Amino acid sequence: MNSSPSSRPSVVVAELGPTNTGKTHRAIERMLEHDTGMIGLPLRLLAREVYDRVTARVGEGRVALMTGEEKRLPPRPDYWICTVEAMPTDRPVDFLAVDEIQLAAHRERGHVFTDRLLHARGLRETWFLGADTMRPMVQALVPHASVKRATRLSQLRYSGRRSLKSLPPRSAVVAFSADRVYELAEALRRLRGGVAVVLGALSPRTRNAQVAMYQAGEVQYLVATDAIGMGLNLDLNHVAFAALSKFDGAEQRDLFPDELAQIAGRAGRHLNDGSFGTLNTLPELPPRVASAIESHRFPSVRSLIWRNAALDFSSPESLLDSLSRAPHHSSFVRVARADDFDALRELSHVPAIRELATDRARVELLWQVCQIPDFRKGLFGQHVALLRETFLQLSEGDGKLEQAWLARQVSPLDDVSGDIHTLMDRLAAIRIWTYISHRSSWLHDAEQWQERTRRLEDALGDALHERLVERFVQRAERRSARRFVRAAAHPLPGSDSPFARLGLLLGEVPGADGAAVTEEQFVQRVVDATHEAFQVDASGSISFEGQPLARLVRGKDRRSPQLALAEPEVWTGGARRRLERRLVALARDLVTEAMGGFPAEALTGAGRSAATRGLAYRLAEGLGVISQGEAREQWRLLDDEAREHLRTLGVREGQRFLYVAEALAPPALERRCMLTALLHQSPPPKGVPREPALDVAEFGGRAARAFGYEVLGTVALRIDVVERLSEALRHPHGAQQVHTLIQELRLESSVRTQVLRELGGRSGGAPSKRRRRRRGRGGGRTGALITGVVRPRARS
Repeated sequence: MNSSPSSRPSVVVAELGPTNTGKTHRAIERMLEHDTGMIGLPLRLLAREVYDRVTARVGEGRVALMTGEEKRLPPRPDYWICTVEAMPTDRPVDFLAVDEIQLAAHRERGHVFTDRLLHARGLRETWFLGADTMRPMVQALVPHASVKRATRLSQLRYSGRRSLKSLPPRSAVVAFSADRVYELAEALRRLRGGVAVVLGALSPRTRNAQVAMYQAGEVQYLVATDAIGMGLNLDLNHVAFAALSKFDGAEQRDLFPDELAQIAGRAGRHLNDGSFGTLNTLPELPPRVASAIESHRFPSVRSLIWRNAALDFSSPESLLDSLSRAPHHSSFVRVARADDFDALRELSHVPAIRELATDRARVELLWQVCQIPDFRKGLFGQHVALLRETFLQLSEGDGKLEQAWLARQVSPLDDVSGDIHTLMDRLAAIRIWTYISHRSSWLHDAEQWQERTRRLEDALGDALHERLVERFVQRAERRSARRFVRAAAHPLPGSDSPFARLGLLLGEVPGADGAAVTEEQFVQRVVDATHEAFQVDASGSISFEGQPLARLVRGKDRRSPQLALAEPEVWTGGARRRLERRLVALARDLVTEAMGGFPAEALTGAGRSAATRGLAYRLAEGLGVISQGEAREQWRLLDDEAREHLRTLGVREGQRFLYVAEALAPPALERRCMLTALLHQSPPPKGVPREPALDVAEFGGRAARAFGYEVLGTVALRIDVVERLSEALRHPHGAQQVHTLIQELRLESSVRTQVLRELGGRSGGAPSKRRRRRRGRGGGRTGALITGVVRPRARS
């Protein structure tokens, strides 16, 4: 089977089963076997986690992150990591996956997941991941889907009731309100000395810092809401429930057994068994519930939440009617309530809005405004008032939000003082403006507002993390609590450590403007930085904002350089893990640059033909360049469609090499040289890769081709020059181009003759006897070019 998308039938797979089955991991691996892919995830936090995992594999240059409030869009992404609501489903991709598909039964969000189940498809392959309770619904609604049961990798056992004091290390305590989470965290801090906190309302920045602190072992306990139940990967041995009921937005109710299982299943990572139970302030779980959680057996989902997608925008009333339309299928239940619908109903009664919303465009705009999320979850009337003002401004004047009005809304949030509750409220508020700022057509200078709201959210997130650490982590010395200042202010006499010269040995790092920042702030700036913000020199040293940060060191091959932080003991464990994860993604980008952007990982996947996989592997091994001798047999085995697909990816058939066009561009050759020198653990030959021609002796016995050169007698020519010369020699009117190239190389006459004779042979192989005879007497086309006496004759 070849690698062309059009040659493969589109298939649908449903992987259903309990937690810790590796479903999401397998979906990510499968996505990376395709040229393009998209995965929709239930939480913004989980989307960021998967984004970090994927970029560590393929680099940030090939991956987009799309959530309602966060967008990281490289120029040409191959893979899209999104929240389910933010999936750009009109963008065609080879592979598409939706995680936690059982949320199609959720009373508020379910209609989005149901829509994805019915309509979202990859060109070649679609995966739905979730609980086994969805099996009947998937089989009924997608009858052609291949439904597989995923088996849990470890056992989950009920361990009864425990006190906080008796909880084993690597435990999570789960509650369902922020106040209860803080209360439990304070109690655990007094008992155990430190605890991390995870709530769904935290920004990804704050949550990542808290989780990194826990994962690095800086604290042994975690207190969380059910936000940890949706696929967040944590090293947990035990989950203890501090409550068995929650307010779901409409009422206080007991959790269903499958909901308890989703959370309890976070205990036991990979092959390690886990346990779950309750705190001793609660009764024992009923035996049937505990048994159901252990065996992962629950009643099947019998109906899904649905909303009509064929909306009528002729008037607000028509839109409300179309949204209220009853489902056509007995398995669907119309969404009972949703914030956007309730907001639309309220706003449609406002006289000023009724006067404006009289055509399709205005009604569509009104619906878009109503979909602005209410992250504050406060008084609904307050949110509706904000939506009203937003719509009125967008419907009048130049159709943009007033700059002064925006400033009045956002400026009061630029304040990092206050306690945890105050910072949480400001974070919720700024998330609304972050969402609005990404509606670029609504704002003057949208990029400036996106930057401002992101900066405010980051600052508030950092401050919140600091407050959480101050309140819930008890430690005599915490490096991350120290302030980072300019090294010049506190020199370290006699120290020759590169980090000591920066003041990092004392936990000191300057901000971009010279102001003091904390470790978390500096690390987050590194994590958020684009590829262009890093400086990587020819030896593999990595700097950020002019500060030495790490270096690349030898790996098992050129495509797998390892990473070494400079002075790793400077960083706390959580900070070190986050830095390494970001820099591993940077290293993958550098390798991809050396290969000219060639998507080797996708083409070596299990779904490709043996010839495609073999050729892609050789191209990856050669960093985008292999000789025709190595490539010829596998290239011959490909069909025309597969060859054309490779050509669209930049693969070119040269005279002596099969290569990715961009892999011979100067930036790629610079990266190639660096990676090769790292593998050899010695500096590159002098002049590589700037000089187009070098004496073979410069390579000192090392393979010139590894550095991007081809040996021709006593001289080595850079491969891009070799291909240009070879092509010109082949062209019936290429004499002038050959002459110009040879002049540029400034070779001695005897070496020039030698080079042209070498290139005049049969490309990529040994010359024929006839050509060898012609070379011996300086005759034929090559001889004429060497002597410069005659111009080449056109070939028939």
